[in-house]
Amino acid sequence: MRIPVVAISFSALVLCPVTAFAQEGDAEAGAVVFKKCSVCHVADKDTNKVGPSLNHIMGRTAGTHPKFRYSPAMVEAGKGGLKWDEATLRDYLQDPKAKVKGTKMVFPGLKEEADISNVIAYLKQYSQ
Repeated sequence: MRIPVVAISFSALVLCPVTAFAQEGDAEAGAVVFKKCSVCHVADKDTNKVGPSLNHIMGRTAGTHPKFRYSPAMVEAGKGGLKWDEATLRDYLQDPKAKVKGTKMVFPGLKEEADISNVIAYLKQYSQ
């Protein structure tokens, strides 16, 4: 008995985790959420503040932005292979202290998945 390809494709869509679809964010909504971050970070230009610039963050090794003094924990995370991509940013934005134990970032994290997805979409537009 052969199963039609359409049935298999539909099954794959139904069985895919919802998070795969939830990861698409809205950059405009992310700009609003990013206001919480803008006290310490800039994304639209390469300027460090209390925190490092997040301009071109995607693909950057953690703890390596020039002229910023990172915590030893963040530097070690980068030496250990931590690179910023959607998955690592998602983990970090949800709970910075759990992702990089010893980070000096005091922000407790974003709890809403939509906020995290939107901030990532916002950051991605400055990483091209």
